[in-house]
Amino acid sequence: MYPQNTPRLPAKQAAEVHQPTPLTPAVAVPAPVVAVQPAVVPTMASVVLPDGRVVTGYAVNPMQPEPVTAKPAVSRAAVNVAVGGVGFLAVCGGLLLLTTFITALTTLITQLITLAAVLFGGFIAVQVFSTSGHRSGTTVNIRKAVIKRNHFHG
Repeated sequence: MYPQNTPRLPAKQAAEVHQPTPLTPAVAVPAPVVAVQPAVVPTMASVVLPDGRVVTGYAVNPMQPEPVTAKPAVSRAAVNVAVGGVGFLAVCGGLLLLTTFITALTTLITQLITLAAVLFGGFIAVQVFSTSGHRSGTTVNIRKAVIKRNHFHG
């Protein structure tokens, strides 16, 4: 019947019924309604049906389709491709100038390194092959020496 955890009402106690209290809505000020006269008063049309009855009402104008906008002579995709091509040509010209500059700079650096090597090599050659009588260093006179039983007797 009832689950064990569900509280039970005593049999003698009556259930209380509460009615909700309605909330009063805030009073909104209605916007003023201005009667707008149509620019052109529609005409009344009367139609006589085959059985003799006359039906009178306003004439309804047929719906006009939206005017078709004229397509441009050149598509936007073609314009975008053309503008991209002009930009690509400008970049290629800039890259050509950049590669020319890099090539010239590389040639200049190579020539400077070659010049430094020639000057430094010439300086070393002059130092080595000079015939000046003044040389620094230790002079060693070698005499006849006798080596007996792994002993040097000088």
